[in-house]
Amino acid sequence: MSVNAEVLAIARTWIGTPYRHQGAVRGVGCDCLGLIRGIWRELYGQEPEPVPAYAPDWAERAGEERLVRAAERHFSSVPSFAESVSGDLVLFRFRPHLAAKHAGILALTPAERPSGVSHHERIGAGPGLDMHEPRPDAFIHAYEQSAVTLSALVPGWRRRIAGIYRFPERTS
Repeated sequence: MSVNAEVLAIARTWIGTPYRHQGAVRGVGCDCLGLIRGIWRELYGQEPEPVPAYAPDWAERAGEERLVRAAERHFSSVPSFAESVSGDLVLFRFRPHLAAKHAGILALTPAERPSGVSHHERIGAGPGLDMHEPRPDAFIHAYEQSAVTLSALVPGWRRRIAGIYRFPERTS
């Protein structure tokens, strides 16, 4: 199974986890960064770097691209949405002049899957991901004041994409 398929399978197990600022525990509570941290821990065993405490308005106050810089350190950049696949990390910027502040995992809605083919089969078995797969039309994210959910990647979300990144393949 490809890392992208594993990421998506893990992310789906987080759906319903309540939103909790700075949380990162499946079933207990998480924010959008906590969701990504939890997926990373399940895949690789430990987080790639410590995450300091942060306020809900950290992006507005700091003005730095902390989320983008961290993604660039630990993930592979996907050049365009046309090259994205389910299981990729997606970052969002709520306003053009502000830092990226929200994260999720790209996905397909169940209705978009070709019949007779499992999602895991479609996204490939390794580095040569199936580029014939339909582009993601949804994403899994921690929705503030709610829970981890699968949301449609509607134009309002799509135009806020600040970057797309792929989880690294496991070495062992």
